[in-house]
Amino acid sequence: MAQPTTAPRTADPRTARPAATPEAAGDARTDAYTPEVAERTADVWERLKGTIPDIEWPFFALEIDAIRRLKAERNAVVLAHNYQTPEIFHGVADIVGDSLALARRAGDTDAEVIVQAGVHFMAETAKLVNPDKTVLIPDTGAGCSLADSITPADVRQLRARHPGVPVVTYVNTSAAVKAEADVCCTSSNAVRVVEALGARRVLLIPDQYLAAWVATQTDVEIIGWQGQCEVHARFTGDQIRGYRRNFDDLTVIAHPECPPDVIQAADFTGSTAQMIDFVHARQPARVLLVTECSMSDNVAAEAPETRFVRPCNLCPHMKRITLGGIRRALETLQPQVTVDPAVAGRARRAVERMLEIA
Repeated sequence: MAQPTTAPRTADPRTARPAATPEAAGDARTDAYTPEVAERTADVWERLKGTIPDIEWPFFALEIDAIRRLKAERNAVVLAHNYQTPEIFHGVADIVGDSLALARRAGDTDAEVIVQAGVHFMAETAKLVNPDKTVLIPDTGAGCSLADSITPADVRQLRARHPGVPVVTYVNTSAAVKAEADVCCTSSNAVRVVEALGARRVLLIPDQYLAAWVATQTDVEIIGWQGQCEVHARFTGDQIRGYRRNFDDLTVIAHPECPPDVIQAADFTGSTAQMIDFVHARQPARVLLVTECSMSDNVAAEAPETRFVRPCNLCPHMKRITLGGIRRALETLQPQVTVDPAVAGRARRAVERMLEIA
């Protein structure tokens, strides 16, 4: 198929995304989009041509081409979370997945440099697993409302309030908070981790909705915290029921960080990886993924047989990561992510214990 020109195509207003600009993509100029660049990036375009507008592609192709060259020069890999935009997820990522998958596979790479296309706590986790490697995050402002909801002092107060109760902290926390916990978990393995402790009561922090969902899946008494993800907390059960009225063939898949009324209205609840597996295994005719909306774009590129309804709640932190930012990080080897050695050892043990259980 011929490579796209800069002429626009007609976009579906329900799924349209903001048009790329040189500033959004990086510093790319479309007059540098040569046939040679088009050929070198044709594999990515074949995957994304139904997902992103044609007019955006020349900007993205130039950055993808540059990043591929820099990765080879730096002996670098890019880790990308499922919530990254398709041009990053499918265009430059070497390792993709949810928080658990990224934590597992970050330790398997022989690369000298790791670029985290995600948020800061993910980069810290990559550094914990790879203390001797250079870990970069393209934008230090890529934070997380959930990680910001709890501090190490909060964890110590919880321990004092509940003596002897083990602490499981969600991986969506800072390294300093992980250092105060007995073990980490992700939404993929939270139930397994909680039950592996052999305790009657467990502190599961900081996401209140994940804790509430886990409590319905186990006989262990779960003590939670009042944190929440600003993306998932915005969904409501009334929204889901409204979508069902509009689409009689709709399958609804919710993330466990959603409020209980959303989970009750869904057909299936699972982590981002489990949501993706459900789509590939069941191949529903029409699906609503109740999570960050870039994930729908990424899964749609791999599941053309399924139609996606997109309730587009964007994570403002994830969207701080751009192709241009990734390129500049590789060019400058900045900003680098470090973890205080006084914290790193204890935090690493919590992550490693999770990986052993998982």
